[in-house]
Amino acid sequence: MAQEFFNPRGDIDRHGADMPHWQQDEVLQFVTFRLGDALPQSKLRAWKTERDAWLARHPEPWSPETREAYHRLFSLRFEKWLDAGYGACLFGQLGHRDVLAEVLQRDQPARAVFISWVIMPNHVHLLFQPKFPMPGLIKTWKGVSARRIKHGSIWQRNYRDTMIRDVDHLVRVVRYIRHNPAHLKADRYMLWESERAKAII
Repeated sequence: MAQEFFNPRGDIDRHGADMPHWQQDEVLQFVTFRLGDALPQSKLRAWKTERDAWLARHPEPWSPETREAYHRLFSLRFEKWLDAGYGACLFGQLGHRDVLAEVLQRDQPARAVFISWVIMPNHVHLLFQPKFPMPGLIKTWKGVSARRIKHGSIWQRNYRDTMIRDVDHLVRVVRYIRHNPAHLKADRYMLWESERAKAII
């Protein structure tokens, strides 16, 4: 059976020039990617400047504590901005959400086993076990969905990922995904949960 949780002593596949990405075999991943217009350029520039300075002071390889600090300092701020609803919010439209949902589900379970996901108006959160290298999965999901939606290059170039450390971390992420759209009307998002996620209260 594939290992579900991050092993700090195990081998890690590190990739990504602009943003560090880690994959460890089939360890569960929490991934966020967004539409290209989801964040104002002024906020992105300031965030990137601060992040680059932090990365220069904290070269890889990272300890689990350093990786946690990175997400606390930079990912959480991103989440707040995304939830503010900047941009055209293409996925506020049901038809576009249906396209992306179909693209994701066609890879279940051969290339990814999904625990939970939510399609927000301008971004997506996914909790899944990858059965394939992550860059290829994300590229496929973005590329196929963009071609089917027919609005040009809609996605940001990068994505954010966090390997799931243990059961408590898994529970927190399932709850985060479930509650992320709490401020939205039901016709503005799409939440999907596996039986495993539904069992978490």
